[in-house]
Amino acid sequence: MSTKGGELVNRSIDQAVLDVLNGHKGGCKMKTVWDRYEAQQPQCGFGELGVCCRHCMQGPCRIDPFGEGPSRGICGADADTIVARGLARMVAGGTASHSGHARHVAHVLKKALLGEAPDYAVKDKGKVEEVATRLGIQTLGRNVKDIALDVANKALAEFGDNDETLAWVTATMTKGRLEAFSRLGIAPTSIDGSVAEVMHRTTYGVDAEPVNILFGALKCALADYAACHIAADLSDILFGAPQPVLSRANLGVIRQDAVNIALHGHNPLLSDIIAQVASEPELIEAAKQAGASGGLNLVGICCTGNEVMMRHGIPLATSSVSQETAVMTGALDALVVDYQCIMPAVATAAECFHTKIITTMPIAKMPGAEHIEFSDSKAADCARTILRKGIANFKNRCPDKLCIPSRSTAVVAGFSAEAIIAALSKVNAEDPLKPLVDNIATGNIRGICLFAGCNSVKTPQDRNYIEMIKLLLAENVLILATGCAASAYARHGFMTSEATKQYAGAGLAAVLTAVGEAAGLGGPLPPVLHMGSCVDNARPVDVAVAVAERLGVDLSQLPVVASAPEAVTEKAVAIGAWAVAAGLPVHLGLAPPVLGSVVVTKILTSAVSDLLGGYFLVEPDPIKAAKGLLAALDQRRAGLGL
Repeated sequence: MSTKGGELVNRSIDQAVLDVLNGHKGGCKMKTVWDRYEAQQPQCGFGELGVCCRHCMQGPCRIDPFGEGPSRGICGADADTIVARGLARMVAGGTASHSGHARHVAHVLKKALLGEAPDYAVKDKGKVEEVATRLGIQTLGRNVKDIALDVANKALAEFGDNDETLAWVTATMTKGRLEAFSRLGIAPTSIDGSVAEVMHRTTYGVDAEPVNILFGALKCALADYAACHIAADLSDILFGAPQPVLSRANLGVIRQDAVNIALHGHNPLLSDIIAQVASEPELIEAAKQAGASGGLNLVGICCTGNEVMMRHGIPLATSSVSQETAVMTGALDALVVDYQCIMPAVATAAECFHTKIITTMPIAKMPGAEHIEFSDSKAADCARTILRKGIANFKNRCPDKLCIPSRSTAVVAGFSAEAIIAALSKVNAEDPLKPLVDNIATGNIRGICLFAGCNSVKTPQDRNYIEMIKLLLAENVLILATGCAASAYARHGFMTSEATKQYAGAGLAAVLTAVGEAAGLGGPLPPVLHMGSCVDNARPVDVAVAVAERLGVDLSQLPVVASAPEAVTEKAVAIGAWAVAAGLPVHLGLAPPVLGSVVVTKILTSAVSDLLGGYFLVEPDPIKAAKGLLAALDQRRAGLGL
C-alpha cells in the first residue's frame, strides 16, 4: 500500500482516515479493505448486473447481457427471473439480520421481566406505555412490569404464524399504506415466515414470474420494517429512548494515555452493559495500575457506536468501511464485537499490532479472535471480563507503532422521535407538530431527507454524503441520519449548531434556531439530526407518519425522500425496499445488481411508483442525485398545493 497521501485521497475524504492510512506502522503486510478491493479488479460483470445464478448444483448459470450468448439458464430461467430472484434473496438476507437482532432484544426483555436476566430492567416506563397503547395492549390500572411482559410476548409472536398483518406494521403506518399493502398482497403476517417464503419461492423450480417475485420481496421488506421497529422500541424500553447528548466523533477520540476499548457491531445488549460497568472505580483503578494514567476510554464503531453514543455520550471513532483504521492507530487495546458489518479483516490487521479482538456472539466468530461468550443472564460479569482483558493487554502496546490522528469533531446526537417531538413542544405545547407542519407549508422547510446506509469502497468514503448534503441544506431540506450515514455527518462536523449557521438555507436556519432556543439549547438545532443506528430507521418513519396523520394525507404524499448514497449490505437493500413500499422516493448512489434485467429495473425505478408511490432513483453523481431529490420534493409539494 502506498504511503503517499495523494495516491490515497480517492479512498476517503475523511482526513483522519487518510492520516492513519498514510502514517500507520503496521508494515508492508498491512492490507486494508481498499487494497483488497483493488486486488479484486476487474470484478465480475455478470455478478454486477445480477445475471448469474448458483441456486442449484446444475449451475452456476449466467446470461449474456449482450445477447450473443446464453439467454436462459439450464432450468430455463431468463435474466428477468434470475435478477428478481437474486434481489429477493438479498432482501431476505437483510430481513434475517434485522429480525435476528430484534428477536434477541425481545428475548432479553422477557427474561429480564421474569428475573432471568438480572442485569437488565425496564428503564423507560413511558416508552412501555407508549408502545403498549399503540399495539392495543391494556395499560389502565396495570403495573409496568405486566404491561412490558405483554409487549415482549407480542413482539415474539410477530416471528411466528399469524392470521393478520404484523402488529408493528398496522400500528405504525398510515391507513393509505395499509390499504395499498393489502391490495397488492404484500402485507406480512410473520417475520420468519416472510423470510422463509422468499427463500422457498426463489429456489429451484418455484416462482419464475419476476413481478410476482418482486412482490414477495416487498412483503419480506415490510417484515424487515417490523423487525427494525421492534428492535428500536424494545431497546428504548431497556435502555431509554435517546435524548440529545454531547459527544465527539472521529479517530482522534482514541487516546494515548488510556486503555482504549472499541465497541463494534449493532446490538446494544452487551455494549450498553459495558458502558454501564466501565465507570466502576475498581476497573478505572485497574487501568491506571496497568499504566494508563487516563483510565478507561470506550469508543464506538459502526452502529453499536451509534447506540452507545446516543445513550451514553461515548465518542464514535469511525464507520464500518474504515474499521481497520481504528486498529491501525496502534492504540486500540481491545476491539469488542457483537454481530453485523464486522469484517474478518480486523483480526488480520490485529496481527500487525497488539489489539485483542474479542467476539461475543455464538453466530459471529472469526479466526484469530478470542471468543468470550455473551450470557444475558450474566451480562455484567461478561462485561467486566472483557474490560479486564483490554486492561491487561495495555502492557503489550508498542509505542513505536502509535499513529493517532488529532482530528475529532463535536457532535449532538440522540434525536429519537420522542426527542424531536419534545423539542417542538417547547414551541407549541398544545400541538407540537404544528411548527413543523407550518414551516413545511411556508417553504422554510422545503422537505425532509433521510440519509441511511453504509460506506462503500466503490466511491471515496463519505464523498457522496457530504456533497449531497451541502446542496440540500442550502435548499432548506431538513436532514435525518442513521447508521454509517450518521457517522459520516458526525465525523465531518454537521451535527452542531455551528453547522446550521454555516450550511443551512435562511428558512431552515430560522426554524432550527427557533426550536433550539425554545428548547433551551442556547442556539440552533444541528442541520442533521442523529436518529441512531441502521436498525433505527423506523424512528424517522414515526415522525413522517405523525406529520401525515396531522395533515390527513398518506405517507406517499409528503415531501419526504430517502437516500443511501454508498449502500453496501443486504440490510440496506431491505431498508430501501420497505422505504419504497412506504411511498418514498429512494435514491441509491450505487446500482444494486439488477441492471441485467430491463423488466426489474423498470419496475423498481418507475412502475412501482404507480402502485405504491415510492420508487428508486439510481444516480452515482452526488450533485445530480441531490437535484433529483429536490425535484421529487417539489413534485410532492405541488401535489399538496404548497
